[in-house]
Amino acid sequence: QGTGLEALMKRSYVFRKLAPTLFKVQGLAPRIDGRFFDDLYPEVVKPAGPSKHRVGFLSGCIMNVAFAGVHEDTVKVLLHHDCEVVIPKQQVCCGSLQAHNGDFDVARDLAKKNIDAFLHANVEVIVMNSAGCGALMKEYGHYLADDPAYAAKAQLLSSKVKDITEFLSGIGMKQPTEQFHHTVSYHDACHLAHAQQVTKQPRELLRSIPGITFRELPEASWCCGSAGIYNVVRHDDSMKILDRKMQHVGSVDVEFLVANNPGCITQIEHGCAQRQLATKVVHFATLLRMAYRL
Repeated sequence: QGTGLEALMKRSYVFRKLAPTLFKVQGLAPRIDGRFFDDLYPEVVKPAGPSKHRVGFLSGCIMNVAFAGVHEDTVKVLLHHDCEVVIPKQQVCCGSLQAHNGDFDVARDLAKKNIDAFLHANVEVIVMNSAGCGALMKEYGHYLADDPAYAAKAQLLSSKVKDITEFLSGIGMKQPTEQFHHTVSYHDACHLAHAQQVTKQPRELLRSIPGITFRELPEASWCCGSAGIYNVVRHDDSMKILDRKMQHVGSVDVEFLVANNPGCITQIEHGCAQRQLATKVVHFATLLRMAYRL
């Protein structure tokens, strides 16, 4: 992307003919940020006033390099809620991509490194903003159940993991002081709705923002077709699933569609671009940061 090679490939007739599948899927590649999140923030970020909560935060891999803005929005929202945010430098990828691909040994090794990093940080909660990462980390106890050295520690860490909507719902989300007059809908990321059973909290929090007109998305809990690497390995089938999702996105005609997973955001953004829809696909933390005017 940075060298301009991607733009050249998009215009290349030869590339389209020689590698038609690659030509189609390269449009789904996330945009790499100019600066990565873990280069922008220190290990501990304190709120302006007294701290009420000490929370851990996973910078991850894809989110770290392609969704640094979402991470920044999340940290700003947490600081606004009087949280001391700990971003352990020893943390690694959560292991979800490896687990999706069946490489469970590597996923377990990554899990152990994160368990050591976050338990050493002595945090009350680990706040997640990526549904796929959160779902996997909540299952560390399962993946390491037969490991005598890590079984108990894995269960403890998994018990601390909460999606940001779970966390804010639990502590009581602060209300924005100004009206946020926008139309908003919500797409359930599969790893949040089905794997973690988190569906009520995001809607309740969004509806509570003063000024918002919330429109329920038909079949909101149906997959958008991203599904980890499904939109790459089964691209054509993925696009059929996306087509159905985009019909509903078009039908609600909102300014903002909230989705809490990077794969969903990228996939639905692709659908909006194809159909020339004005709807902006944003993370919950981004919308909340906008409402707070942070």
